[in-house]
Amino acid sequence: MKKPLKIRFYPSLEEKLNIITHAVGLALSILGLLLLLLKATKFDSTKLLISFVIFGSSLILLYSASTLYHSTRDLRKRFIYKIFDHIAIFILIAGTYTPFALITLRGQTGWIILAVVWGIALFGTILKLFFTGRFKILSTLLYVGMGWVIIFAIKPLNENLSSQGLYWLMGGGLAYTIGAILYNISRIKFNHAIFHFFVLLGSYCHFMAIYNHVQV
Repeated sequence: MKKPLKIRFYPSLEEKLNIITHAVGLALSILGLLLLLLKATKFDSTKLLISFVIFGSSLILLYSASTLYHSTRDLRKRFIYKIFDHIAIFILIAGTYTPFALITLRGQTGWIILAVVWGIALFGTILKLFFTGRFKILSTLLYVGMGWVIIFAIKPLNENLSSQGLYWLMGGGLAYTIGAILYNISRIKFNHAIFHFFVLLGSYCHFMAIYNHVQV
């Protein structure tokens, strides 16, 4: 069921950049969650509050997992944190969808999108926990596929989300996609740190879309 998960150690300078970029991401995510909570309390909407909490918490989870993974040199801990990191990606993608599904899309379309992405996130979590180190191509396809599920609801999304919000949303998806491509080109110097930068950029774009354009 399981096979050894390859644990990679990066050169000292690159590892420092990996830690710094996502430690900054963690700090910004905590600040972002606080800002989302402050905004949500201005509206009488439980769904808005819940969706903001889920999104903000998923950001914190991802950047915590990544920072812990890159900060430790202990093989056992690094192994655990790497699994945690991979699971956190599924949760962040689903968490990012949640405000758009619950608030922007609403109704049947929103609930279907929500069920699909959280269903995939659950499946991906099981995959990482019980089939550790296996089905890497499937995992990558699940990440990318989850990220672009929104295409199937592009018409109602376009009708209910401002053009600026849509630009921020698509910009975030594009940043994550570019980052994923660069992550797999090992000949690029500091490719993992560059990948981290694009993850930060994608998170920022999606935060801007949600904070400024997801409205009850």
